[in-house]
Amino acid sequence: MKKKANIFCYFVIALALVLGAGCKGKKGTAPVHPVKRPVAKAAEPSPLQEEEKVERQTYTYDAKGRRDPFTSLIDVAKAKPVKRKGATPMENYDVSEITLLAVVWDSHQNYALIKLPDNKTYTIRKGMTLGLYGGKVEEIAKDSVLIREQIKDYRGQFKTKDTLLRLRKEGE
Repeated sequence: MKKKANIFCYFVIALALVLGAGCKGKKGTAPVHPVKRPVAKAAEPSPLQEEEKVERQTYTYDAKGRRDPFTSLIDVAKAKPVKRKGATPMENYDVSEITLLAVVWDSHQNYALIKLPDNKTYTIRKGMTLGLYGGKVEEIAKDSVLIREQIKDYRGQFKTKDTLLRLRKEGE
């Protein structure tokens, strides 16, 4: 095994000497002399080229009916309406912040018990206004409450948003 390693080392050294000897007579690359080229005189523009320049039109952007591309979509979506004076406490919180605690029903209609972020509880029924965006209680089922709101999207158009508040089960 040692003999093979020694032979291999000798072979590599011999190869390096042969390759190195082939480069002795050269001193790099030949000097490069710049080539002088005749400078062409600028041709006078023909009347046809002048007409092309005159016929070109500039483009103007019309933003009518379009959103501003430089405004952030996130900031517009996160903008919350101002709390109104004289509004009920249920109208001063977003619907996503409300927790459904219980649903009770009698022979006439269903009622739901909700808890607001300030830990106060309120009883609601179908048709009541709830949330920052004037959401209406559309339906009260045995385990959920459906609230429908009209929300302005990033384009400024009103969209319907349905929020379903569900009762927590014992295992959750």
